[in-house]
Amino acid sequence: MKVLGIVAEYNPFHNGHLYHLQTSREITGADCVVAVMSGNFTQRGEPAIIDKWARTEMALLNGIDLIIELPFAYAMASAEFFAYGAVKLLDSLGAVDMMCFGSESGDLESLSEAACILGDEPQDYQLALKASLSSGKSFPAARQEALSTYLTNRFGEDNLSTSLKSPNNILGIEYLKALKKLNSRIKPMTLGRNSSDYSSVSLSGKFSSAAAIRRIICTEPWSEAKMQLEASVPEQTLNLLGREFGLGRGPVTSSDFSQLLLSALRKMTTEEIKALPYMEEGLENRFKQAADSSGSYDELLDAVCTRRYTSTRIQRILFSALAGLTDGLFETFNSNGGPSYIRILGLNNTGRQLLSSIKDCTALPVITKASDFKNSDIPCVTSMLQLETNASDQYVLAFRTTELRKSGSEFTRNVIYNNS
Repeated sequence: MKVLGIVAEYNPFHNGHLYHLQTSREITGADCVVAVMSGNFTQRGEPAIIDKWARTEMALLNGIDLIIELPFAYAMASAEFFAYGAVKLLDSLGAVDMMCFGSESGDLESLSEAACILGDEPQDYQLALKASLSSGKSFPAARQEALSTYLTNRFGEDNLSTSLKSPNNILGIEYLKALKKLNSRIKPMTLGRNSSDYSSVSLSGKFSSAAAIRRIICTEPWSEAKMQLEASVPEQTLNLLGREFGLGRGPVTSSDFSQLLLSALRKMTTEEIKALPYMEEGLENRFKQAADSSGSYDELLDAVCTRRYTSTRIQRILFSALAGLTDGLFETFNSNGGPSYIRILGLNNTGRQLLSSIKDCTALPVITKASDFKNSDIPCVTSMLQLETNASDQYVLAFRTTELRKSGSEFTRNVIYNNS
């Protein structure tokens, strides 16, 4: 069986995702497609618009064969850790032959060159990066400037650093770095994105960005939004969105957590805030002051963000606080190799055949029932699952239907099976 790996959030599943899936499968001739998908929180440090179980259904109905969950700490991480966590899971299956990711450039060679430099971190590059960070730039901006400086000084020209301006190029580079770091046998390939800019908030027909789709969902009555989205998302996505909103399980947005986040931060000491991931000296004071003076999520975000402290970084810190992820715990996960289990969210008959063929041969334990691993002796499994439980128990508090806000969904929801 030829197996293709994909990393995605499907927030929600749209026509760009369908194009990527179908084109990747066609080019590679894959018999089975495995997707590593973020759970209830996403890489930009935001809650997913609908929960991971409904997004798993979307993926299965649109052609994915097996969906694996990227654990919370990695799903909501910076590009480096997000990519490493996802690639680690694909590699740990021991059955994935190829990995296909979308990129703005569509040029695997140039992305691989950049990955080699950023992975090896030559001394001249390190010095340039330190200088850029010292000038007050955010890490993404500093890294791009440092790469440009290094290339110009070393080779007299810079034909790579512009790739670091584009989010999918950045993720692609990190996937390539992770494959190299793990000495993985998985062969990478990339497809040029066939959709509007990921940050565009305007619908653009068949290939609209997920951001634009979410904006319509969150600002229009569903009856109106549904009509506007018909050209941009598959029918299965529309049906599942309608079902979830009808049940009161969304749409979920960051603003739904305003009171929870403000309450959590106001109770925390500056030392406790300082212990969160992605912090640096002095930032804890900005958080504490902002929490005391803000009355909403947007006010809180505006009060903390600066040119150096991007909204994405601040959001990751905020929802880490809500779920109970500390820098120390994240470091423990990383020092133990990253994700410590393969959590199955959904599968079809092909996915089931794949799992059966690799039974007892994977590098990590395969979890289909979380309760079986609540007290695991395997390093980090219990603490990583507990963090996932915390995140889900907070996430459901944003549901419109109060009866659905009960905790424990990690242990009561079953793997989604599509036998059609």
